Amino acid sequence: MPELEPLTVTELTQQIKGVMEMTFPHMAVLGELSNCVRAGSGHVYLTLKDSDAQIRGVIWRRAASKIKFDLADGLEVVAVGGVEVYPPRGQYQLIIEELLPQGIGALELAFRQLQEKLAREGLFDPERKRPLPRFPKRIAIVTSPTSAAVRDMLQVITRRWNGCNIVILPVAVQGAKAAGEIANAIRSAPSIPDVDVIIVGRGGGSLEDLWSFNEEIVARAIFDCPLPVVSAVGHEIDVSISDLVADVRALTPSEAGELVVPHRQEVAAEIQRLQDRLIDGLRGRITTARSTLENLASRRAFTRPLDRVHQETRTVDELSERLSKSIRRVVATQKQRIDGLSETLDSLSPLKVLSRGYCVARNPASGDVIRSVRDVAPNEPLEILLRDGRLQSRIETVEPTETDPPSANQQDS
Repeated sequence: MPELEPLTVTELTQQIKGVMEMTFPHMAVLGELSNCVRAGSGHVYLTLKDSDAQIRGVIWRRAASKIKFDLADGLEVVAVGGVEVYPPRGQYQLIIEELLPQGIGALELAFRQLQEKLAREGLFDPERKRPLPRFPKRIAIVTSPTSAAVRDMLQVITRRWNGCNIVILPVAVQGAKAAGEIANAIRSAPSIPDVDVIIVGRGGGSLEDLWSFNEEIVARAIFDCPLPVVSAVGHEIDVSISDLVADVRALTPSEAGELVVPHRQEVAAEIQRLQDRLIDGLRGRITTARSTLENLASRRAFTRPLDRVHQETRTVDELSERLSKSIRRVVATQKQRIDGLSETLDSLSPLKVLSRGYCVARNPASGDVIRSVRDVAPNEPLEILLRDGRLQSRIETVEPTETDPPSANQQDS
């Protein structure tokens, strides 16, 4: 047996590396993703496996940036690339240049994944969608300035309504930089004076051509925009992420032009209808007012205005007569009462007594009536009142009767 010349580990590894990389420079491998890790550098490290074996794989940053869908463990894919040996570890790995999901297109898978993600966050909720202004002052159109879509929108808008201004925000609508340009244009549109609605869109194309409007950066720019946004991407059968996030989806760019402005003939017809309704309403109010006025004019207060005056005059006369009668009754009653009192007083009057032959003696100084001999003393003046005059006299003597009790002066004497 010939003696073998030993190789170093490095030499052996280099020989294996050369054989493997020359034998498997480019191939497609079917397997299931596992242990997917995206490094801070942008490279993706993963394991591709089936039921009996597994192989390490790496996707360098440049290739990884082209993958539209999210890599997740358990996803069955076809990895396209070549085999490479990593000498420091003595391991072979698959350098993946392209990754295709099995059973569904990569872009379709990416669309579904992003749709599910944004739906969970509420970006598609109908409650947050805003109505378009009826008569916009200025419309911002985010699209390619040289596309047929922008010409269609301009023709439709200016044909239907010439009462607004239009500003074009030129962007690329496909390619690697398109999504960023579209998102930046949407963010800058609200700062343009008088812009109150935005149209974002382009004409038809393949899913790859329309992919810029399926990027998350565009979706979030539409969601964060303070102005209502109309999405007009592709044709009727094309549904993009921007269509789902936008406040209004237009099936085509031409329809977007129809949605953002009214038709002048429709507005004129509506104004005519409002004018007719206003005239009919005013006529109705005039008719009602005239009828009310006629009803009021036909009332007795207006046709025979003096009837009420005469009626009230009669009422006043009747009340005056009743008041006079009441006063006369009260006066008569009070007169009778006074007469009765007068007779009573007259019967009690001292003059009445004097007329029957009596007289009244009184003290001329005080005017007090002398009721007893005890009220006078000899030599005192005395005034005597008769029916037809008075007498001035002086008391000669005082002779009390035996039945009268002695006065205080007599008791003292």
